[in-house]
Amino acid sequence: MTYKKIIKLLEAKHLSIKLKKNKKKIALAHGVFDVLHIGHIKYFEEIKKKLPDSVLFVTITADKFVNKGRGRPMFTQTQRAEMLSQLNIIDYVLIIEDFTAVPSIKNIKPHVYFKGNEYKNLFFDKNLKIEKKELKINSSKIIYINTKKYSSSEIINNRFDNLDKSTKK
Repeated sequence: MTYKKIIKLLEAKHLSIKLKKNKKKIALAHGVFDVLHIGHIKYFEEIKKKLPDSVLFVTITADKFVNKGRGRPMFTQTQRAEMLSQLNIIDYVLIIEDFTAVPSIKNIKPHVYFKGNEYKNLFFDKNLKIEKKELKINSSKIIYINTKKYSSSEIINNRFDNLDKSTKK
């Protein structure tokens, strides 16, 4: 099955140039988005509130670059992209072959890059430092979204193993 909203990086680059010529604002969010949950939905809704009428690109980390522990991601990059592409609030989804959002920032050159508020004071996060440097080069702004924090990792680690063996069977 083909999903029109799932695009390649080069296509996103050309699309972004075209959208900017038409005076459209470009929003970018990046993450693993392994287990889609209400926190993600609220996050995307808040992005659209902060940058109304923007075109929202959501990039996901390719499987081989996800370092969340054994058995992760739970869903493949294709499955995660397909899930996100079904959300009307998201305009385009891309799989990024990198540990960071740098390739998407370099190519899409968003007006605004969005991160969850939990990243705001993470001075030690090396990926975010690299991303911020690239945002500065491209004159992009970063906005931290202040929605209730949910965590796919926390959900997976604490909620999926609460059944006894007979129930699982």
